[in-house]
Amino acid sequence: MASRPDDARAARQAALVLAGTGLLWIGAQILGGRLGWDTRIAILFDLAALAGFTWALVTTWRIWRRRQGK
Repeated sequence: MASRPDDARAARQAALVLAGTGLLWIGAQILGGRLGWDTRIAILFDLAALAGFTWALVTTWRIWRRRQGK
C-alpha cells in the first residue's frame, strides 16, 4: 500500500480510472459494432480511452517515483 494518505488516495483513483476506462471502452466497442456506428465515433472512444489510460499510467508512475525516494 502507499505510504502516504495522498498516495493511497491517488492510487485508488488511478485504479478506478483504469477499471472504468476499460469497461467503458469495451462497452463502446460492443455497442458501436452492434449499432453500426461510424468509424469516426469508434476513434473518438479510442482516443478518450487512450487519454484515461495515459492519465492513470502517469499517476501511477508519479506515486512509484515518490515512493522510490523514501
